Amino acid sequence: MSESTVSDQQLRLFIERIERLEEEKKGISDDITDTYNEAKSQGYDPKIMRQIVRLRKLPVHDRREMEAILDLYKSALGLD
Repeated sequence: MSESTVSDQQLRLFIERIERLEEEKKGISDDITDTYNEAKSQGYDPKIMRQIVRLRKLPVHDRREMEAILDLYKSALGLD
């Protein structure tokens, strides 16, 4: 087996693996959308829920810093 054939096979395996992962990602994305829709049907606001999910991913220090800057900007623009 030549080096080119081995490289071609390895490349094909990588591509097929990526394709499978993309399919799984699509399925998970659909599940997340379904969950937001279910929450919406029970009276929750999906936009706010998405913001909460984003905030929960941040380290506490970063979140507090961002909220302080946001408050400063809101105050400067008279949005309080």
